[in-house]
Formats: sequence, C-alpha cells, structure tokens
Amino acid sequence: MVDVIAELTNNLKVSNLAGKDMVTLPYSKYRESILEALKRAGFIKSFELKGKKVIKTIEVELAYEDGKSAIQGVELISKYSRRMYSPKDAIKSVRSGYGALIVTTSKGVMTGSEARKSNVGGEVLFKIW
Repeated sequence: MVDVIAELTNNLKVSNLAGKDMVTLPYSKYRESILEALKRAGFIKSFELKGKKVIKTIEVELAYEDGKSAIQGVELISKYSRRMYSPKDAIKSVRSGYGALIVTTSKGVMTGSEARKSNVGGEVLFKIW
C-alpha cells in the first residue's frame, strides 16, 4: 500500500532541491486537489494533466524564488497509522506565515489559512515551508 501524500511530498521536495523544472506523478483526484492547494499557496507554479483514460499523469512545474527552491522542507502530520484531526480554532500558522499547513476538510483540500477563513477544521495532512 502506497502512502499517496508521502510519495507526493517527497517527490516534490527532492525534485525541487535537485533543481528540476518539472516532475511527473501518477494521476489521482486526491493528488490533483493537494496540488491545487499548493499552487494557491505558491509552492508550485502550475500543473497539467497528461494522458487519456487509464494511463493519466500529472506534470508539475516547480516554483523557484531568486534561484532558490520554493520548497525547503516538508513534515508529514497524518499517516496511515495515525490520523491527526484539528478543529478550526487549533489551526496555527507555519513558520510565522512563511509555510503552509495543508488540511483536508468537508469543503475540500485547502491551506490552513483558507480553512481558518472558511471556519472549518479537518484532517491535517502535512506542513510545507
């Protein structure tokens, strides 16, 4: 059984630190929604769906700021063995606002600041900075 979140975050972090412009990942709606939240937070430039029907992939364009990678680190919070949930009041900022907390809520996958504005809590997936 593959941990989708761990695979996604590790591929993004390693590719970004290696200086690659693009990374290709297997497609799933869950990955697509996480990537949409990362795009809104500014950690990736864009992503594009490739392929048809059975064999689909996601091609992600990585973001860089002044030659430095936008993703410096990732910390998984929820795992298969331990799910971590947070009410709306307990969602805090990451690295004094320089990072983002990715949360899956009843309204979809969003960053911690978006969840606070939407007044919802949910499962805390990972921190990224």
